[in-house]
Amino acid sequence: MKHEVLAIRHVYFEDLGSLELVLGDRGHLVRYLDVGRGRIDAPDPLDASLMVVLGGPIGAYDDAQYPHLAPLLSMLEKRIAAGLPTIGICLGSQLIARALGARVYSSGKLELGWSPLALTDAGSASPLRHLEADGKPIPVFHWHGDTFDLPQGASLLASTEACAHQAFSWGEHVLALQCHPEVLPDRFESWLVTYPADIARSGATAVTLREETARHGPALERAARAIFHEWLDKFPCTERQG
Repeated sequence: MKHEVLAIRHVYFEDLGSLELVLGDRGHLVRYLDVGRGRIDAPDPLDASLMVVLGGPIGAYDDAQYPHLAPLLSMLEKRIAAGLPTIGICLGSQLIARALGARVYSSGKLELGWSPLALTDAGSASPLRHLEADGKPIPVFHWHGDTFDLPQGASLLASTEACAHQAFSWGEHVLALQCHPEVLPDRFESWLVTYPADIARSGATAVTLREETARHGPALERAARAIFHEWLDKFPCTERQG
């Protein structure tokens, strides 16, 4: 298997963030497949050492509006069935849930801003435990209005008051994160200038979100690096190179 990471990206600034830095530390090449820039199903989903499906401002159930979703779901189904390392973030986590047969739907509310996760026992025993430091939870960034039922056979790792299903694992090789642990402060301004309507609807402001990101972002980056390194350490195909 190639030591190449395939990242499905919906909008240019919702990238791998801190996960890309981790992959660079480990000597892995990253191939971004940008939706709309080529056939979504052109790569063989079994070729990459790791496949990551990133976020975006569409619904995981909007097949009629966004025809790339059907082949992307098929790619996820094949990869998960093959037991290969797969990560989904925000929209990506919803697509993984759907690929595993769970329902994805509007939560009826927008969760936007910084707040900590409540880890389950399974979450505290997982790499997500790095989201606690000195006995205190580290706030994580959230920006979503959809949610999903927990897939059959999944282990719930974390929740928030606004969203019961924030993170889950499925087997050893699937990690789904509704929140955004990958976000980096120095790449955050693009979020603010692209989605002002969401910000206004949430009751937040660009100023407060910028300030909170500057305050919480560095701790989250450290925690996210530890999370991703530990999770990737489980797989020979994503081992550290050199």
